[in-house]
Amino acid sequence: MSTSLTGAGSQLSGHFSGLRKSFLKLDNSNFNSTQSFFQNVDSHLRLSSSRKGCRAVVTMAGSGKFFVGGNWKCNGTKDSISKLVSDLNSATLESDVDVVVAPPFVYLDQVKNSLTDRIEIAAQNCWTGKGGAFTGEISVEQLKDLGCKWVVLGHSERRHIIGETDKFIGTKAAYALSQNLGVIACIGELLEEREAGKTFDVCFQHMKAFADAVPSWDNIVIAYEPVWAIGTGKVATPEQAQEVHVAVRDWLSKNVSAEVASKTRIIYGGSVNGGNCAELAKQEDIDGFLVGGASLKGPEFATIINSVTSKKVAA
Repeated sequence: MSTSLTGAGSQLSGHFSGLRKSFLKLDNSNFNSTQSFFQNVDSHLRLSSSRKGCRAVVTMAGSGKFFVGGNWKCNGTKDSISKLVSDLNSATLESDVDVVVAPPFVYLDQVKNSLTDRIEIAAQNCWTGKGGAFTGEISVEQLKDLGCKWVVLGHSERRHIIGETDKFIGTKAAYALSQNLGVIACIGELLEEREAGKTFDVCFQHMKAFADAVPSWDNIVIAYEPVWAIGTGKVATPEQAQEVHVAVRDWLSKNVSAEVASKTRIIYGGSVNGGNCAELAKQEDIDGFLVGGASLKGPEFATIINSVTSKKVAA
């Protein structure tokens, strides 16, 4: 399988996923257990392929509705957001998709009061508990007061720029869920971690931190975002993304429950755009997207939302 990586990612060249090539570098003491794990993932991949013909409507390993989130990050002005909201309000969107946008805190009220109810509102962060003497923080209760239904937690920019730890992120997720705010839980590896063959290790570590803290998985969407693909224009191939999504679903099955593994939506984020979304959406374990830059362009974001049609197959 080919890769679109260039520049700093050119070392991920040739025809490999970025996981199995570096697996060959492992020492002998870890060889047998790692080999067994990859064989299990390969088996899961084959099972995923074999069951497609049994699904009459949509080829999704998860049982939830396709989910597309737009993370606007620290972008926008009142005028530009008014234009974006207008574009989204006039867009024709497929009905069988949950759609969420996450504006900057200062524009949450503006967006909530002007955006169609078809699209739900998310925050980009929240505090670990109730409000109080926490200068600069925003509480879950305040987010709910503005009409937010979701919050993005564990995003790589919060982890690697702000310095948030796994435990801190887990604490925030647990409190948000306890107050009935949905959590978009982000996981993903750095480029050097992928090249070192640590993709699964990192993702599972992030997953464990959430699992150790959250009271339930009923209102969680997992967003796999390889850090080397966020805002770089470098996109994981559909096969690379599918491989990790399969492994994460398998981790849920083994460490939480088979029911949670089936119900939990695992979405992909990392330079998703109108040109690559359809091929990514065809992968059975990709249940949607978390979109950055392209979500600031109304028509392109609509194209990404409507890529759910790529999953549909004849009865």
